[in-house]
Amino acid sequence: MTLEEKILNDFKEAMKAKDQIKVSTLSFLRAQFNYLGLEKKKKSLDDADCIFAIKKLIKQHQDSIEQFKAGSRQDLADKEAKELEILKSYVPPEMSKEALKDIVDEVIASTGAAGLRDMGKVIKEVMAKAGGSAGGKMVSEMVKLRLVPAAE
Repeated sequence: MTLEEKILNDFKEAMKAKDQIKVSTLSFLRAQFNYLGLEKKKKSLDDADCIFAIKKLIKQHQDSIEQFKAGSRQDLADKEAKELEILKSYVPPEMSKEALKDIVDEVIASTGAAGLRDMGKVIKEVMAKAGGSAGGKMVSEMVKLRLVPAAE
């Protein structure tokens, strides 16, 4: 069963259970899948495309939570947090910093990266090896941290 099919089944179950937050979250997620499918000219998406769409929504929800808290709207921040938890249940767990550090060190050694000018190449390789279980921001920070001592 693909991730898209699993989300459709969960959407149907949430509708039967009258779980309003889950229904609205999964409905919006399915709409994002439709947009992405149209954009990529595909009838159904593979799991990598689905995870990409989910991670994009997760980022948006995290940003919204920060904005709502800054604006003293805890009620809306709580609603976004509940939706965020639902979305996070469909993506693989984040990679630990130690595991990511090992991958970064391995890629730096294999590519012969010598400083910050090689950062883009290293990030691209690390993201490919991590397989979507590491966030871009975390990868970028780790690569920069590992390359700066090499540049000095």
